[in-house]
Amino acid sequence: MRDFVLRNVERHPSDIGRLVQRKFKLSRQSASKYLNDLIAEGALLGTGNTRARQYRLRYLAGDSFQLNITHDVQEDLEWRDKIRPLVAPYVDSNVLSICQHGFTEMLNNVIDHSESDTAMISVSRTAINVELIVKDYGIGIFQKIQQDFGLNDPRHALLELSKGKLTSDRSKHSGEGIFFTSRMFDSFSIRSQRLYFTRTNFAGDWLIEADESLNNSQEGTRVFMVIERDSPRKIKDVFDRYAAEFDDHGFTRTHVPIKLGLYDDDQLISRSAAKRVLARVNDFKEVLLDFQGVLSIGQAFADEIFRVFANEHPEVHLVVINTNATIDSMIRRAKNTSIPAAQMSLV
Repeated sequence: MRDFVLRNVERHPSDIGRLVQRKFKLSRQSASKYLNDLIAEGALLGTGNTRARQYRLRYLAGDSFQLNITHDVQEDLEWRDKIRPLVAPYVDSNVLSICQHGFTEMLNNVIDHSESDTAMISVSRTAINVELIVKDYGIGIFQKIQQDFGLNDPRHALLELSKGKLTSDRSKHSGEGIFFTSRMFDSFSIRSQRLYFTRTNFAGDWLIEADESLNNSQEGTRVFMVIERDSPRKIKDVFDRYAAEFDDHGFTRTHVPIKLGLYDDDQLISRSAAKRVLARVNDFKEVLLDFQGVLSIGQAFADEIFRVFANEHPEVHLVVINTNATIDSMIRRAKNTSIPAAQMSLV
């Protein structure tokens, strides 16, 4: 019961009591008493009265510090000297490796790209999670990508980040850091100016939000990474997942969350929207087109991807996942009989 509460309370802060009741067939009073016991233990915090009661994990330990970004800063030494001692005693070796990978990749981005003089680093743990935060005060990651690649909207940067292999300096970077890090952690989020981007492994879902309450001139980028202390996930498994099944090595498979191509109340109906989704995917041998959260697509959008692009790039294997009947019907209409069956999969 303790494990169930701790693993689910962050996603169910206001109804965790009801979940406990149903899961373990308890009365409301018994479930409430158990939650109060976890508060007394120090694992949870509770706020609000009976009807508006909310719970969250309590921070048990951690530290934060400011780092001056100079040409002498080395991300691996910062990890070894300041971060590893705070994480290593509480996690399994595979989780420690993931934390090292995520921290060093994100700090390296700050050093090489942010144009920030300082960074704020934070490490904390709860009864179930380890959390890492890397914040800079520079140009902002989405604005930097928009500027370097001539994109017409900073939200387009999110879509490009989700594909991987995005770098403005290939001599120094492979462009794989955020792609893989976002898939190693249970939760990975980036906030920069008004944009907020998050990916959760438990749901395999992506979220993009524009917070109009934030000042658009707000500086910097904040990266937040969370992983359970005893997660079974391994770095090798994540890398292997994106090596195409028919390829012998390398980062040759990408995953494109189609809903990141949606802006405001727009619909995925135009060829322009399709071209935005397809930008750079010919850098890969296999492309997972994920329609989770998308209800419908237009004829021109489908035609551009499944007839025009497929005919022009027969070497790229398109795999469609998480569709509904409406989308499947539109894809079938767009597919041309001249496309070899081996080049198109519908999962």
